[in-house]
Amino acid sequence: MKAYWVCIYEKIDNTEKLKEYAVKAKLAIEKFSGKFLVRGGKNRTNDGIESPRIIVVEFSDYNTALECYDSTEYQKAHDILEGHVVRHHQIVEGS
Repeated sequence: MKAYWVCIYEKIDNTEKLKEYAVKAKLAIEKFSGKFLVRGGKNRTNDGIESPRIIVVEFSDYNTALECYDSTEYQKAHDILEGHVVRHHQIVEGS
């Protein structure tokens, strides 16, 4: 069963750091055969917090999604965001 990273940004304080993160994160995600389904774009918040950016990445299965997030490559990218964004990141199994 496929799995997804769902990342909803609440606040972005430094777009340059976000761009730096995105380059490195993309490489890690590709290493684990992740596929971007949503990467920014228009959005409308119906309930909850307003979000300047939403990301959805599809993986072949839940364990692969976990392995990617926990990988050294992704964690190095993730560290770039420290103090520059507020976001909610979840890994969910789906169809």
